Amino acid sequence: MDSRMLLAAAVLVMMAQAGCSATRPNLPRVEVTADDTVVRESCCIVIPAGTVIEDANGDGVIQIAAPDITIEFAEGSVLRGSPADRRPDEYKGYGIRLSGQANVTIRGARVSGFWGGLWATKADGLVLDAVDASDNRRAYLRSTPAAEDGADWMFPHQNDENQWLTQYGAAIYVEDSSRVTVCNSRVYHGQNALCLDGVNDSKVYDNDFSFNSGWGVAMWRSSRNVVSRNAIDFCVRGYSHKVYNRGQDSAGILAFEQNNENVIAENSVTHGGDGFFGFAGREALGEAGEHPVEWYKRRGNTGNLLIGNDFSYAPAHGIEMTFSFGNRFLNNRLVGNAICGVWGGYSQDTLIAGNVFEANGEMGYGLERGGVNIEHGRGNRVVHNRFEGNKCGVHYWGGPNPDFMKRGWAKANGIESTDNLIAANTFKGDVLAFHFRGTGDVTIGPNTLTDVGRDLVAEPDYKVTRDDAVKVDPAPTPEYPVFGKTRPVGARPALRGRQHIVMTEWGPWDHASPLVRLREATGRAVVYDLHEMPRGLKVTVEGAGVAGRLAAAEKDAPPQYAIEAAGPGVHPYVMHVSADGFRQDVAGTLIAATWNVTFFKWTPDVDPREDLEGYHRLAKGPTAVSAETGRIALRYGYGGPSDQGVSDKVTAAKMGGDHFGMIATTKIPLTAGKWEFVTLSDDGVRVTVDGKAVIDNWAWHGPTRNTAALTLDAAKTVEIVVEHFEIDGYATLDFDFSRAE
Repeated sequence: MDSRMLLAAAVLVMMAQAGCSATRPNLPRVEVTADDTVVRESCCIVIPAGTVIEDANGDGVIQIAAPDITIEFAEGSVLRGSPADRRPDEYKGYGIRLSGQANVTIRGARVSGFWGGLWATKADGLVLDAVDASDNRRAYLRSTPAAEDGADWMFPHQNDENQWLTQYGAAIYVEDSSRVTVCNSRVYHGQNALCLDGVNDSKVYDNDFSFNSGWGVAMWRSSRNVVSRNAIDFCVRGYSHKVYNRGQDSAGILAFEQNNENVIAENSVTHGGDGFFGFAGREALGEAGEHPVEWYKRRGNTGNLLIGNDFSYAPAHGIEMTFSFGNRFLNNRLVGNAICGVWGGYSQDTLIAGNVFEANGEMGYGLERGGVNIEHGRGNRVVHNRFEGNKCGVHYWGGPNPDFMKRGWAKANGIESTDNLIAANTFKGDVLAFHFRGTGDVTIGPNTLTDVGRDLVAEPDYKVTRDDAVKVDPAPTPEYPVFGKTRPVGARPALRGRQHIVMTEWGPWDHASPLVRLREATGRAVVYDLHEMPRGLKVTVEGAGVAGRLAAAEKDAPPQYAIEAAGPGVHPYVMHVSADGFRQDVAGTLIAATWNVTFFKWTPDVDPREDLEGYHRLAKGPTAVSAETGRIALRYGYGGPSDQGVSDKVTAAKMGGDHFGMIATTKIPLTAGKWEFVTLSDDGVRVTVDGKAVIDNWAWHGPTRNTAALTLDAAKTVEIVVEHFEIDGYATLDFDFSRAE
């Protein structure tokens, strides 16, 4: 957000917070100091500074019990539900509760420290103006820069019983309401910002719902709404740049279960797990409830308009809209999305026109990559778009899906990849312009290709018709409703690119708050980046056999602090970071050791799970390559040992990303007492200490954390052996240990 937008937002918030003295000077003042405060008339809420009020029974600290009233918050009044030292995943209760009251206006509220900041039910005509509901409930994220943890995934597929609210929490949750307005509001540092459940004919504009770890705006069975001119950036989880890109079903804008005729216009929705994530819904597909076949006809997210938005830099897709009909994606920016710009599986009659697709597909999954990817889609038109530098421009595929054809949706709508048109587009520098697989048909009209790696790849059963005589109407520029005065698209130019997604254990970093972040670890040394530190920065380190130094920052880089071990062994340390108004202590352990590491290939006839002796023989065979390293931290991703920079010899071996093994050995002095060993592995791992197994997860598995403890009666030098095998797909291996308390 540029300085003008920041100033405008600040003025709006200050005006609203001044509330009772600026906009409604005659409002009676109501001091709130206790739970279950019931409000039945227009008033100005006053909360003494530093007050914490817990919602003891889950029905709201402030309960609004009358229609047609206006509630404003006095300047500096904050409704806080948890003490400052409580973890965000332990927040409970609701700040403001409203049920069954129409035409209520809430202005200038500041609500934090709750499971839900504001929960409104059957609240037709509700107006939320300049509400700041930052810092409400959010999950602790177990994924690390090294590897994803599957426990962090969200599951938005069910919400008819308020599962979004009860499982994940929300800063603002509005249900079963119409003619709602949410404007000039802010939610940072939460999980879900605004959830609309059964909300119709409403307006959401000029809000900043950025830097949250789940969804910015989430819609469930909500139709005919306008979401315009909002900043909804960095609503993301499950990302580590160049290591893994999962998203974990986070999204800037989420639309699940039959959301129709919504207008999504001129929003900045960058760096979300997906930018826009739309799914027809379980009921629409025939997975929940039973309906006659005809009921499923064109059932899904239908007739939505996404226009003039920026859906860039997603770990997954810029726009995902599946099993849905008659949607229009017009004049959007889709740049640098890791998998693809538009993913439209089983979508029909979609118009994709006037968009910019640039540099999409860098971290695609298999053949799903690039600009537009649609499987089993019918009647989709891709026209008047600009494609540049994508892994693939347009990719369609089809074929039998007998299990899915048993469902009502498939019976009513069909799943053929047919009647699709691609015309009047420009392609420049794309690796491949057109890719068609399986069975189906497509017409390719006149397009302009420049410096494209390959024009067309098509399997024999996919019929491709070239017709340069196809006439395509000019790119549509429909009239559409739009609300708001801000212009968030392009307002954060310094943060363009997925490299700016920096995840902490509580969500995405906002690039403004102080942040201590591990930059590099080699075993005997670590380096921390000290981002956005206030004045008066001071860093010290405690620990036997360790020394620290503050490094001068390179141009445009944060200050760095390096900690090194003086000699071999295990060296716990505590780093103390302080600056004006900021303090953080970071504990860690340096393990100064030299690991002898051997990498080798294996084939299915020597499966390590069944033939351990054969696996060990391969470690001495012709494919084996050895090296030395200071730490076992191998973030393979979809690569292999030759991609890790361990040594020139290992790199030259050109080992692939599948069917490889590793055995690492070191000797290190340990003191008497209890030690904890930790691995993060995909696939099998085994750790032995002096020949005794302490961790043994010698099986196929996704990224899994294993821990074990070992007690030494006396100080001694021990031999540690770490063994690992990878079958295929994603791989990682992290090994660490430290003195247990």
